[in-house]
Order: sequence, then C-alpha cells, then structure tokens
Amino acid sequence: MKHFRQSHGIFFITSLLKLEVMDRLSQALNKNVKIMKSRVSHYAILGVIIAFIAIILATLLSSHFQYGEINLTTILESQKNNVTLWFMDAMPFVFAFWGQYTSSIMAYEASTMIMDQTADLRDLTVALEYKAAHDATHDIVTDLPNRILLLDRLEQAIQAARRQKSTLALLIFGFDNFKEIHDTLGHFSSDRLLKQIVSRLQGVLRKSDTLARMGSDEFAILLPMVENKEAIINIIGKIQKTFIEPFSIEGLGLEVQACIGIAMFPQHGKDVDTILQRTHVALCAAKQDIKKYTIYSNGLDKHNPHHLTMVGELRQAIENDELVLHFQPKINIQTRSISGVEALVRWQHPEHGFLPPDDFIPMAERTGLIKPLSIWVLNHALSQGEKWHQQNFKLSIAINLSPATFLDPELPNLIIGMLSLYDIPPNFVTLEITEGSMIKNPDLAMEILERLTSKGIKISIDDFGTGYSSLVYLKKMPASEVKIDKSFVTDMLKNDNDAVIVKSIIDLGHNLGLKVVAEGVEDKQTANYLKTLGCDLLQGYYFSKPLSSDDFLNWLPKN
Repeated sequence: MKHFRQSHGIFFITSLLKLEVMDRLSQALNKNVKIMKSRVSHYAILGVIIAFIAIILATLLSSHFQYGEINLTTILESQKNNVTLWFMDAMPFVFAFWGQYTSSIMAYEASTMIMDQTADLRDLTVALEYKAAHDATHDIVTDLPNRILLLDRLEQAIQAARRQKSTLALLIFGFDNFKEIHDTLGHFSSDRLLKQIVSRLQGVLRKSDTLARMGSDEFAILLPMVENKEAIINIIGKIQKTFIEPFSIEGLGLEVQACIGIAMFPQHGKDVDTILQRTHVALCAAKQDIKKYTIYSNGLDKHNPHHLTMVGELRQAIENDELVLHFQPKINIQTRSISGVEALVRWQHPEHGFLPPDDFIPMAERTGLIKPLSIWVLNHALSQGEKWHQQNFKLSIAINLSPATFLDPELPNLIIGMLSLYDIPPNFVTLEITEGSMIKNPDLAMEILERLTSKGIKISIDDFGTGYSSLVYLKKMPASEVKIDKSFVTDMLKNDNDAVIVKSIIDLGHNLGLKVVAEGVEDKQTANYLKTLGCDLLQGYYFSKPLSSDDFLNWLPKN
C-alpha cells in the first residue's frame, strides 16, 4: 500500500505542477490578448490622427488654390463651400469606428482561438496524466494490473474481508520453462506467449478476481471471496487445465507448465507483506511438488531473518572453504569388500554446530548457491580421491549433482577441466543424478551424459523408483548403475510391496546390464535379504555412517 500511496503522491504532485503550468500559460495568453487589443486601438488612433492631418492639409491647399492665400477667413470659406472637404471631415469618425470595430473583432477571434487551444492543451494534459497513471499501475505487455496495483487491491480486499469476517486467497504462479522459451524465441514471441496465457486465464476467472503480472514470468491471482481450501483447489484445477493444450507460437507447439503457490487470509497472514511472503514460500515448494501447487503451511516457512542470515553465512562458508566432506562406503555384499565411497557435504556452523545437508542443500537450491556449492564438492572430492590413489587406495568416488547443476550446459567442460587438475582416472568418478533431472530437459540431459561418459566418467541413477518415467529414460541413459531409494529399502522386511519393488528394480537393473546399489541399509537382516536378491552394492549405517577423511582411513583397516 505504501508503494501505491507513494505512486499516487507523485501523480498528485505532477498533476498540480501541470495545472500550474497551464494556468500560467493561460495567464500569458490573456496578457497577449490585452496587448493585442491595446495595439489594435493604438493603430486606430493613429489612423484618426492621419485623417485629421489629411483634412488640414487638404483644407490649406484648397484655400490656397481657390483664394490665393491662406488665412482663417479663406480656411473657413473653403470648409464652407468645398463639398469634397465635407466628406474628408467625416473620415476621422469613420476611421475611429472602423478601427474600434476591427480591433474588437480581432480580439474576440484571438480570444476564442486561445481559449480553444487552451482547452485542447488541458484535454491533452488530462489524457497524458491518465496514461501515465495507467502505465504506472499496469503491465505494458499484457495490460494487466502490475505489482503496485495488485498490492493495493490486496490491502483493500484484506480490509473488506476483515470487516465481513470472510476469507480471501492469493495465488502466485510461475512457469518452469519460460526462460528457455524466451532465450530461444526472443522477446516478441515470448510476449505473444504471455498474451495467450493471459487470454486463457481470464476465461476461467470471476469478474471479482484480479489477475496481475508480478514479474517477467510470474503472475498472481487475487481471489477476494473464497469459502474454503476445496474451492481454491477447484479453481486451481481449472487453471491447470488451461495449460494442457500446447500454445502455438510461430508454428511451434509449446508446452508450458505452471507452478502455483497459495496463501490465505486470515489463516496464513493478516497483512499484505505476510500474505505475499508466504505465497512465495508456497510457490517454492510447489516447484518441487508433483501436483505443481502448494497451499502454505508453517512447515514450509524457512524464509525468516534467521534463514536470510544463513544464506549469507553459507555463501561465506563456500568462499572461505569452511565446509567439510564426509564419505560413506559402498560395500560389495558378495565379496564383503569396499568398492567405493559417496561424498557427502557437511557444514560445521560456528553457532549452530554440525549441520546435515538437509538443513542447507534446499536453501542453496532456492537461492542459486547450489552451483558454487556443487563446484566446491567436486573440487574437494576429486582432490581427496587423488590423495587416496597416491596412497594406493583405489576407491571410486560418487558425487551427487542437483538438477540445477546437472542441466548446466557448461558442466561437462567444468568437470573435464577439474579432472585435468587431479591425478585420478575418470572411471573412478561416478556422478549421481536423479530421474527428475532428466525430465526437465531430456535432450540437454542426454547430451551432457554422453559427453561425460565419453570421457570415462560413470553415471549412477539416484533415488531410482521415485521418478516419473523410470523405464522410458532408463533404457536411453548411458548409466552404469542404479540406486534403490532408501524409502523402499528401510521397510522392505515389513512391507511386502516394498520388497516386491526392490526385487523388481534389481532384476530390471541386471537385465539392462547395470549394477544395483541399495542405500539405507540399517541392519544385518536387511543386508542378508538384499544379498539373496542379488543386489550388488549396499550402503547404510549398518556398515558405517558418513566419516571424515581421517576417520575413514582409520576405519578402512578394520573392514
């Protein structure tokens, strides 16, 4: 609201200044009219004076030619007897009347013209003021309300809902692949896409709802009157249906998927800032949710002053090399030997102590710190692998890559460049990626995987069984192993369905020529059962928790 008031204040001051300028212009024009009137009257007087001079000269000449001399008597006789002089005597009065009449007509016409021009200028000023006010509160591409106007309407809706003791909802949504479309097709085509999206959305909204554009690919919908969550979910369903049909731009059928975050008044906040902040929190969660929409809950909210401080501290920890790597062994269950390790990053925070990755990896993904964090992990993991190889410990090192890091086109060059710095064979390096990484951009993912595997680097499919298109992508990916997600392994002895899934994944992996790793092995019974199923590698607390490099070297001789 304060932004809207500031904007209105600027418009108000601007309007006053414009009106003042117009008043001054009007005063100047009126002054010019008076000057024009005075000049016209002055010339009329000059004309009368010239007429009198002409009469006098004509009388003197007439007196001279008729009577041979010029005196008072001859002058009076000339005036008395010369008819021509009679007409000349009337000329000053004719000139005076004509001059005054002409000056009045000219002044009237000038005044009318000036008044018309002044009115036109005033109309133009009003139109410009309206356009300026409209442009300041509306998006120039879609002509939708922009962020300023939306926040003002949200505040008014909150006040109305508070008086009426009713509920309202704010929806903010973005598009997963809009930036890629924009970078590929350019401004003009992406603007056309936005207009098509707006056209579809307006078809499912009520007249009382407000659709606004918050940013380049971020829109918001204000629902001032909603009964409950079910009503909101119903509206979300209608919105999502508008994105089922591809959008047609330049003959291309473009698939656009919207992620929606929702917050409600008064359940999730009682003021504009809180509602807006919590809607964005829900939007971040929606991008990771299979439903692609999330209604805010307290468990989602990590965006607080402490969180902001942690972001800065994590950036500093990466830059100052304050993170540490721990290593969890992978055990070949058939030979009871160590085949390799998985590198896991940890943060020894100076105030909050030892922080596991779940406490800062999601934050790094949301804030863009995941790339520098991944580079840090890659560098230190390869450096440690080089040291072990120099000590004759030929261990393979597995490194996790987040989807954002994996889908970076520069990743292959980055990793290949790092391998040239460290004396470790590429076939001792395994990159663990999730199936979800493939789904976002299959073509780019396959290109990156082929470049990496061509250099001898191995690929492991992490969290296998939790993705959306496992079989479709598994047969295409140049992977060497799959990792069964621990959610299936942990309860497989108690849950027959989990046991069936684990056995099916092991059989599928072997039929495709892949090694199978089971993570989350917590006890001997689970390890033995996985051995009977033919699982190749096991990983979990039953064998060892993640260890620092020094502790891992101390652990090695005992196993």
